[in-house]
Amino acid sequence: MMTALSENRSWRSIADLMSPALARIALLGAPLSEKSLTPGRCDLAPKVVRETLRRFSVYDVESGGDLGALRIRDCGDVPLKTRTPEEALTPLVEAARDAYGADLALIIGGNNAITRPGARALGDLSRVGLLTLDAHFDLRDTDGGLNNGNPVRALIEDGLPGKNIVQIGLAPFANTARMNEFARSNGVEVRTLADCFEQGVVKLVDRALTRLSKSCDAVYVDFDIDVIDRAQCPGAPGARPGGLPARDFFAAARAAAAFPKVKAVDLTEFDPSLDVSDVTALTAGRWVCEILSGFAARSARSAGKAGRKA
Repeated sequence: MMTALSENRSWRSIADLMSPALARIALLGAPLSEKSLTPGRCDLAPKVVRETLRRFSVYDVESGGDLGALRIRDCGDVPLKTRTPEEALTPLVEAARDAYGADLALIIGGNNAITRPGARALGDLSRVGLLTLDAHFDLRDTDGGLNNGNPVRALIEDGLPGKNIVQIGLAPFANTARMNEFARSNGVEVRTLADCFEQGVVKLVDRALTRLSKSCDAVYVDFDIDVIDRAQCPGAPGARPGGLPARDFFAAARAAAAFPKVKAVDLTEFDPSLDVSDVTALTAGRWVCEILSGFAARSARSAGKAGRKA
């Protein structure tokens, strides 16, 4: 009978699931920081998130779930140093398409401008759905070029139908009436922070993805970390007081990753240079854990259905 190795010497972490080999889950770093409306070092985030994953166990004591059987293909970072969002489009689309060989891809930004190439890499935009958890519409005009404040506007101009977009977590006094009017006139489903608190963010995510899954071949989910309350997320330069509790952000991540049509998710607007006591780094690391847990639930349901058919 084999004796288990002492956990003082062997403690399995999420980082231990990473390898360069092909796997059902892929992780891609997109360290884009140029043309940010809040200049900083979001480009440092992919490296910090990878390092932080060493601090998370593969076991979830709340659900009893164990992620030890999962494998994650680490696709590395796209070389984006000094590249503008316009210049980053082609390399990010190409890298994302490679990562999309997996069942689910996690793209770690970088500023929010990475959402446009991430969604475009899914193919025909008329068949792509976009769900954003974000304090902001990201619908600024594109006449002055691309930045982290207009990826959703750019995608609509690229041909993504407004009816294929759901935006959850929009914060008061962080947007404009013009953006709100543009979103609603284009058929975008708009859900504010008040909606999240009154109805529950998981319910809103479930409803949105259920609807999008019926009409879209693939769904991209943008998790802008500034939707979280600023007191709980000091490394998010765009975060405001009164945002989502981090626990709701985690629950939304797990719920979203459980949907089979969700092909890619991103985490954006984490600036490690602003972080305090690793609070935001640990939030980003926990987000990865929750995404993996949602995917594990998705896989278990799929296996169960296959077993019943057999």
